[in-house]
Amino acid sequence: QVHLVESGGGLVQPGESLRLSCAAAGRTDDYFAMGWFRQAPGKNREFVGAIAQRGLFLYYADSVKGRFSISRDDAANTVHLQMNSLRPEDTAIYYCAAGSSFVPSSPAQDMVYWGKGILVTVSS
Repeated sequence: QVHLVESGGGLVQPGESLRLSCAAAGRTDDYFAMGWFRQAPGKNREFVGAIAQRGLFLYYADSVKGRFSISRDDAANTVHLQMNSLRPEDTAIYYCAAGSSFVPSSPAQDMVYWGKGILVTVSS
């Protein structure tokens, strides 16, 4: 069992930055892959990005490429999502997820563990 806890959400203005963190606790093999997903009001959950242990792979959704970056501290069992140049359309609940494997064509498929989510609001 892996327990994930997100932190760092809040309200920012368009163009500003925000950094989310996700701390994992549990068997390390169970969170070889850690990722971020988001769900905006009235919309389906969508993939944001994912990273493997030791940085073996890194994927981003097209909608956030060049603005968001994911990093991982394996020693601290933590993954971060740095969000720059935020837009109102980035407003969503952001979820941290983890799994022992990752399927790029279906990012949520092997994500077994999920955090409770944290709200990010981008508004002037």
